[in-house]
Amino acid sequence: MYPHATTGVFAAKRRDVIRRNAAMLPAYSLVLGLIALFGYMARAVPTVNAGVKASGGNAQLSVPLLFANLFPSWFAGIADSAIVIGALVPAAVMSIAAANLFTRTIYKELFRPYATPAEETRVARLASLLMKVGALGFALELNKTFSINLQLLGGIWILQTFPAIVIGLYTRWFHRIALIIGWAAGMAYGTLQAYRTPGGGQAHFGASVAPVFGPITYIAIAALIVNLVVSAVLTVLFRKIGLQDGYDETRPADYTADPGPASAAARTRTRGSLATR
Repeated sequence: MYPHATTGVFAAKRRDVIRRNAAMLPAYSLVLGLIALFGYMARAVPTVNAGVKASGGNAQLSVPLLFANLFPSWFAGIADSAIVIGALVPAAVMSIAAANLFTRTIYKELFRPYATPAEETRVARLASLLMKVGALGFALELNKTFSINLQLLGGIWILQTFPAIVIGLYTRWFHRIALIIGWAAGMAYGTLQAYRTPGGGQAHFGASVAPVFGPITYIAIAALIVNLVVSAVLTVLFRKIGLQDGYDETRPADYTADPGPASAAARTRTRGSLATR
């Protein structure tokens, strides 16, 4: 559901690329799970716990301290650099995705409808740079616990796009205005519940788990249920009163066509003619 996953789908040149990458994704997720075990390893090393306590309780130092205690200094440096790279790559992809969304759906739609592709590229690059600088300032200046909790809050927020993006791939039953109102309801409910949840020494936004709907404790799932119920009820209501749902400009061929040599050559000729003009 996160933008960097969507960017990878939109950037794929053929459908089989998406299929191959989707088939490899479980292996990637398994590796992420193995990396998460570093935290348990760090908790089992007394010197790591002592180092975290000496730093004022900064748990983010657990894995670097684990590397420093287990490996020689040169290898610990390589492992620490891998942590940095592992954080930068998805962050960079997410900033590119956000910059593209801003350029195509806000800048071009609202301010410059006739912007050229070159202008769109310049605006997207500037927006991406500003987002990176803002994210760096956010990470350095704000409380670390707040940053982690905001990441948990991001999970609640991003899941509310599921009905429109994922369910919308399989059915057009939902009314588009109902989807927007359902999204807003899920966002409001999830944010309010997260605000009311204490944890980690904080009175608000302390965790993403709370007793909300009986056995359902993850706030994101509870908010998604609210989202779906509101969307479904309003869809039925809007259908009854005859509220127009808009026009879908996509065609069945848009979902099954792969670019071949002929179409690639045609695109090259089109770019050449535009450059000549």
